Parts: sequence; C-alpha cells; structure tokens
Amino acid sequence: MNDALVGQIQALLKSHPVLLFMKGTPDFPQCGFSAKVSGILKECKAPFASVNILEEPELREGLKVYANWPTFPQLYIDGELIGGCDITMGLYQSGELKQMIDAAGAQATQSA
Repeated sequence: MNDALVGQIQALLKSHPVLLFMKGTPDFPQCGFSAKVSGILKECKAPFASVNILEEPELREGLKVYANWPTFPQLYIDGELIGGCDITMGLYQSGELKQMIDAAGAQATQSA
C-alpha cells in the first residue's frame, strides 16, 4: 500500500470522530451489513460520516490492508477500528457503542 493512500485514510479518520466505510450510502446502502450498521448509528443519534467504498476501489483494497480487516462495513471511532456489523451490533445491544460515540463527540468538541 502506498504512502499517499495511507495518508488519505489517516486524514479521513482524523477529520471525523465517527466514520463508517460502507457499501453504498446511509440513505442507499448496497449491502445488508452496511444498512444494519448505518441504521444502528442513526438509532444512537450519532453524527457520523460515511465513505462509499464501492466508488473508490483503491481505497477499498487499501483499507483491508490498513485495518487488517477484510470485510465491510468498517466502523471507526476516534480513528480506531471498532469492527464490522456483528461487533457493532453487540456493542449497540450492550450500550457500549453509545458510550463510545458520546466519548468521541466530547473529545472532538474539546479538541476543536
């Protein structure tokens, strides 16, 4: 993976406290797992950014290497990979996801 791609990924992660790399968009997801995770984020009333990896094949392949995670969606909070659909669902059901999102929002506000 080239340095420019790593830089692009890191810039995206720094720009958004909650970032979802997904297939499609939150309004028009193109896979059931992406739909589920974006729906969970909406349920949490979390402001989040998303990147449609279907429109950026180089980024899609690069993220697999960068995250050492082969599938999508990939949810990041505060620049850290949280996981895909199953992990996000488990964190949501336990209440941990909302806490993580709230903490990221607080940190983003404090550092701004």
